[in-house]
Amino acid sequence: MPVIYGKETPKLGFGLMRLPKKGMVFDIEQVKTMVDMFLDAGFTYFDTAHVYLGSENAARKALVERHPRDSFTLATKMNAMVAPTEKSAKKQFKTSLERTGAGYFDYYLLHSLMADNYTRYEKFHLWDFVSEQKEKGLIRNLGFSFHAGPELLDKLLTEHPEVDFVQLQINYADWENPKVTSRANYEVARKHGKLITVMEPVKGGNLANPPEEVRKLFKQIHPGMSCASWAIRFVASLDGILTVLSGMSNVDQMRDNLSYMKNFQPLNEEEQKAIHRAQRILGKSSTVPCTACSYCTKGCPQQIRIPDIFAAMNKQLGNGQMAEARESYFQAAPEGHRASDCVECRQCEGVCPQHLPITDHLKQAVQMFETKES
Repeated sequence: MPVIYGKETPKLGFGLMRLPKKGMVFDIEQVKTMVDMFLDAGFTYFDTAHVYLGSENAARKALVERHPRDSFTLATKMNAMVAPTEKSAKKQFKTSLERTGAGYFDYYLLHSLMADNYTRYEKFHLWDFVSEQKEKGLIRNLGFSFHAGPELLDKLLTEHPEVDFVQLQINYADWENPKVTSRANYEVARKHGKLITVMEPVKGGNLANPPEEVRKLFKQIHPGMSCASWAIRFVASLDGILTVLSGMSNVDQMRDNLSYMKNFQPLNEEEQKAIHRAQRILGKSSTVPCTACSYCTKGCPQQIRIPDIFAAMNKQLGNGQMAEARESYFQAAPEGHRASDCVECRQCEGVCPQHLPITDHLKQAVQMFETKES
């Protein structure tokens, strides 16, 4: 089991980005139940971020104010891209401490480094700043989350050997994806001797409901296990994994994850072969590989619910559910906010961690759902 500074970290982490909601606000009572279930099962790692709206406050109410500080570990992140100045970027650290009430952070990350933004972290002297907070004892372990290729990752880890861990997007569907480069990034991190926290192990929920051929493959081997369990166990079976983050949205998802991760067993040879077959199947898949992080929606001038539209498309592209896909599309895309309302400003593509051609996919949605032939 991976260890940082003498603390053992179980292989499942609770991602606090997609918490359950009541209307427009988080359902704190359900979050409390999920937190308690997670801790009672022996898990300790909670992950939030300054830019996850309401998440740090939810962590305070459901976790920090209700449990001893030494019974859990908390991670949060600083995002330079939402900060117009160096001062405002550094202020995020203080704000996160105030919101969470945690006193210190067990894990602190520079958030979502990519080819077009990593120099901003240098320009604002944020590497030095977080190292200073670590020296003060306000940060226990320092890292960064990453959405680019292995060359840049190698450069950053070479220039910043002081980092304790790195957070990478790894899942079996993206293992050889040339845009995500899961395997190559994993190998670079291990070459530098860094432990890895894994984000998007279920690819934004897509691998919880993969194409029918993949579902049948998994059910033949383990009829009672969820498809999500295969995705999480795949990454948890890799060497050097600190923990695997799962953005759980309800008690049922929590219960499912705990059922197979409480007494975690790495994939055996038969299961590894099944994953390889699933990867080959998905290599021929026409689904949109969106992880529903929603970074694309925040600056959309038309307020188009891009991830929801892609989810509707995938019901048809991945599972052949044409009627369900059409119904989901028009629920997600009311008049004035449909795929056809896209003005092609492409701001969404500039912030997409998956580097998706979002505008082209929206045109595809128009053909699927809005044309007379659809």
